[in-house]
Amino acid sequence: MGNTYGRKFRITTFGESHGKAIGVTIDGCPAGLDIDEGFIQMELDRRKPGQSKITTQRKEGDKAEILSGIFEGKSTGTPMSIVIYNEDQKSNDYAHIADKYRPSHADYTYDKKYGIRDYRGGGRSSARETAARVAAGAIAKLLLRHIGVKINAYVSQVGNIIVNKTYSELDLSKTEGNIVRCPDEKMANKMIELIDQTRKNKDTIGGVVTCVIEGTQVGLGEPVFDKLHAELGKAMLGINAVKGFEFGSGFEGVKMLGSKHNDIFENQDGKIVTKSNHSGGIQGGISNGEDIYFNVAFKPVATIMKDQESIDKYGNKTIVSGKGRHDPCVVPRAVPIVEAMAALVIADFYLLNKSAKL
Repeated sequence: MGNTYGRKFRITTFGESHGKAIGVTIDGCPAGLDIDEGFIQMELDRRKPGQSKITTQRKEGDKAEILSGIFEGKSTGTPMSIVIYNEDQKSNDYAHIADKYRPSHADYTYDKKYGIRDYRGGGRSSARETAARVAAGAIAKLLLRHIGVKINAYVSQVGNIIVNKTYSELDLSKTEGNIVRCPDEKMANKMIELIDQTRKNKDTIGGVVTCVIEGTQVGLGEPVFDKLHAELGKAMLGINAVKGFEFGSGFEGVKMLGSKHNDIFENQDGKIVTKSNHSGGIQGGISNGEDIYFNVAFKPVATIMKDQESIDKYGNKTIVSGKGRHDPCVVPRAVPIVEAMAALVIADFYLLNKSAKL
């Protein structure tokens, strides 16, 4: 019930924020793929909490334990299962909201939908679940390496601080060079200062993650309901705290005339390319071989360290006090999550496309 994603490359995540463990089962990974466990762990380390002063101070090793689907370093073609044990839960931090609905959280909707909710850290609705997606995304990235696909995301905005450069003007190899994961060093320092000041003010702030997918083949995606950009949008909007998605020229494209917005085709040494890429690498829902790029907007984290008015489950007015360990801004840790979901989408369409024609 909403815990499984993908058709040919399919994942199912399980576990809760304050349960014994979280994990993922991956079905459909082709046999014979070299599985680099060090790479999987590196991806998880990029997402894990407690990385710096601008992230939650929850301390989790996020060590991946592979239970099945791998033999002698290669995938066997059978379901692959990965588990990540929770180590630093502080469930008592949430006892005060057992009967209260936190503003802008899933507390109220979960309670009404299921008649029961795990209030400890949000249970299944917690962003802790995304560690399982990152583990699965690492496997998808290993698969995509074989066909020359590269996926890089970075923080392009925090609050009103915006990187006014396109991805092609930036050196994306510098993304991991600072704690906010912005490849523009000058803007990164401003972002870090803003997030840290916001944290000191016991508040939170949102931002934008930009993602670039290079090396995709022509033909990924379907022309009607399963358009490639629609599936990328679904994948991104399924990430905790995401409130917006735009690809290619996005909302800025409405300011342009069609004569300026159209991507003109040309032949470069026998290869058909486009002079511009306002389409974001996707036309008619199908990849055209150009870079795919998109932006993902994240809201301010809902838990703030200030008292807020709310309602309890009985309809009484109450005060919700901020408590626990939370990110003042989610975007630095969201970068590997965005990459992981993008990898899962492209891997799925790649495997589907292999059977699209004789």
